[in-house]
Amino acid sequence: MSESSVNERAARIKLLLMDCDGVLTDGRIWILEDGEDQKAFHTRDGLGLDIWHRSGLKSGIISGRRSSAVERRARALGMNFIHLGLHNKVKAYEETLSDAGVAADQVAYIGDDLNDVPLMSRSGLAVAVGDGSDEAIAQAHYVTKTRGGSGAVREVIELILKAQGRWSELIAEYF
Repeated sequence: MSESSVNERAARIKLLLMDCDGVLTDGRIWILEDGEDQKAFHTRDGLGLDIWHRSGLKSGIISGRRSSAVERRARALGMNFIHLGLHNKVKAYEETLSDAGVAADQVAYIGDDLNDVPLMSRSGLAVAVGDGSDEAIAQAHYVTKTRGGSGAVREVIELILKAQGRWSELIAEYF
């Protein structure tokens, strides 16, 4: 897809949704002795989401896995919609759009694998992380240069906010 077409799609986005494992994390899951899981999150994604929320836009996670680590991180990041442990991600996606009051063409969805393709195909801006599955990459309007768990979400946030002409004003306080 051409850069101008991606920018046109990005300019309409009001809601950023994503999978977690393989997107906000590198996809590895560490199972601890007590049965809890442990994951690593990239700080650039965290700062990106902080900037995203300060812009007045909303975000959320739709994940097939239930994880207390993901729930804690999502809440700490101020995500508006947190759906974990779902077998029917499409239903959660549709409910989230309704709750957020947005149309599908105003949604960016970031995924990495087969179970993300149905949500990507419904979204105005479908994004696959750079190390995503062939099927997710084939569905994407944009593929990140960055791997999942290494700042890919931040890359998408920058892309969208730059397409909306808002990035410079939102990061001005850092200079």
